[in-house]
Amino acid sequence: MYYVYVLKSQKNGRFYTGSTKDIEKRFSEHNSGKSRATRHTRPFELVYKESYNSRAEAYQREKYLKAGKGREELEEILGSSYNG
Repeated sequence: MYYVYVLKSQKNGRFYTGSTKDIEKRFSEHNSGKSRATRHTRPFELVYKESYNSRAEAYQREKYLKAGKGREELEEILGSSYNG
């Protein structure tokens, strides 16, 4: 199983979208500072996740959620707290 996930920074309120096979391990890496992209905005809370059967499906969904229409969809899913 592969996952697309959205984290919310408790430091600045911003969101981070990613994909992974092991969501617990990846979440731990984000919060421990092992991920360069999120090191300076930790700690995080997991606010959303979706599961997929293949890595390709998860990656395509991640890319979609990071772009125009996908950001709009994510904003609807997460409500008014989403600030992209």
